[in-house]
Amino acid sequence: MARILITSALPYINGVKHLGNLAGSMLPADVYARFQRLRGHEVLSICATDEHGTPAELAAAAADQDVRSYCDEQHQIQKDLGDRYGLAWDHFGRTSSDANKTLTQHFAEVLEANGLIEEVTESQVFSIDDDRFLPDRYVEGVCPNCGYEKARGDQCDNCGKLLDPVDLIEPYSAISGSRNLEVRDTLHLRLRQTVVETRLRAWVDASKEWPPLAKSIANKWLDEGLRDRTITRDLKWGVPVTKDGQPRDGFEDKVFYVWFDAPIGYIAATVEWAEKTGQDWERWWRTDKGADDVSYVQFMGKDNVAFHTVSFPATLLGSEEPWKTVDKLKAFNWLNWYGGKFSTSSKRGVFMDQALELLPADYWRWYLTAYAPEGADAQFTWDHFQSAINTDLANVLGNFVNRILKFAKSRFDGVVPDGGAPGEHETWLAGEVEQRLDRIAAHYDAMEFRKAAAETRALWAAGNEYLTRAEPWSHFKTDKDKAAVGVRTGINLAVLSAIIAQPVIPAASAKILDAVGVPADKRAWPSGPCAALLDRLPRGQAFAVPELLFAKIEDDQVAEWTERFSGGAEGG
Repeated sequence: MARILITSALPYINGVKHLGNLAGSMLPADVYARFQRLRGHEVLSICATDEHGTPAELAAAAADQDVRSYCDEQHQIQKDLGDRYGLAWDHFGRTSSDANKTLTQHFAEVLEANGLIEEVTESQVFSIDDDRFLPDRYVEGVCPNCGYEKARGDQCDNCGKLLDPVDLIEPYSAISGSRNLEVRDTLHLRLRQTVVETRLRAWVDASKEWPPLAKSIANKWLDEGLRDRTITRDLKWGVPVTKDGQPRDGFEDKVFYVWFDAPIGYIAATVEWAEKTGQDWERWWRTDKGADDVSYVQFMGKDNVAFHTVSFPATLLGSEEPWKTVDKLKAFNWLNWYGGKFSTSSKRGVFMDQALELLPADYWRWYLTAYAPEGADAQFTWDHFQSAINTDLANVLGNFVNRILKFAKSRFDGVVPDGGAPGEHETWLAGEVEQRLDRIAAHYDAMEFRKAAAETRALWAAGNEYLTRAEPWSHFKTDKDKAAVGVRTGINLAVLSAIIAQPVIPAASAKILDAVGVPADKRAWPSGPCAALLDRLPRGQAFAVPELLFAKIEDDQVAEWTERFSGGAEGG
């Protein structure tokens, strides 16, 4: 049994997340965790709300709330939404926790003791009209590298180049739009990433289990040359800057930069989990306490890769303490909305709460997994969504389960029939099942979710093909034993189809398994000879026909949703 630590990029606190956020980190992390749990591995799945920084302050002000109250409310909203989507985290924490405050201040002190943090006076952009220093991403302007007109002060979204706000051409405040800016000196702490650059490159080079996207982004940052970056900001909401346990002189009105404390939140959330459950958090994070045999897997969108392959590792490695670093890092491209980006700030696209008003969570879980933006950016359109759901879930899985269970209910009195022996059709099916199961497991292990879903779909399709070959209905009157074999095998395959679908569509899978009477302790990932898997239900076991598993999406629904969500590039 392996031990697997799973973290997904922390959803930011400023409002409900859109489907792109769900598809790019939280959902695949959950699918992977569910699969590994079904395999019998010890899994710890951790997430948290990322609560510090200027956007939280601004969102709270817009909601006419103090920041703490706003974050309290939004944390609960996001946790409840995660529960409704079936995101089975072991703990969903908060970066505003005492545990994260303590750990962040600890890392700053040990890094400084190791010569990796220095006090510096920096020139930063100050907005006179806003009466505040502007954090990097709240200064926008023209990128000096590619000419993109909406580059942020920390990075250009168009060309990916790292920037400083003072690099921008024609800069303006993203808060107010004011161009009444000036550059002022301010005191900050700087993390000397360049000191650990050689170690970082060696660590990245040694990371053999990263998909190409993650590896290429990490190497791009390293090849362009690391910069020493400040880890404090002129804000009041965040982790206070301390030294020797006391407020640091000259930093009384400053906090640690959100991108310094947020990844530390993975560890802090594990500490919170341990306090809640009585478990030992160190065996997951400290290699001197047993974490050396943990496989640590991270999930995130491609915009977060650099921070997780450079900044956070620089903190962990630079501390010279025995912290566990990531082994597998799965990065996703963008899920786009009709050619443009989903956007929380612009309210463009479909958001997690809105999606559940339209359809149950499993519809979204299936689509966002089976058509995930893995190899390239993916486009969400209502037409494609409708086609995928109707074909994959309603026509393939739903149709197969409904056909076999309804026929068996009417002809065999609602029990698994006895009699007959497997023949050529069952031999063919066993071969199909064997190769599909092997491929599905291999794809999940490799975090290739689209491929895993495609093989899952193929196994469901094999069920329909099997019924076409075996034709139990045509044999019922002439050869009841032959019909019994077909029905018995079909019911067992329905169970198998539900079991292997549990990582992606847990609610629908449970509905099938409950109806057929499969107990909770018999729902693990299938193993053993496939012929046995197709004949493992006790003869005579009663079953029911579940209610409609998946309703088809109709054209008038698509028309309504298109209008409601303005399904064009500028819509939402």
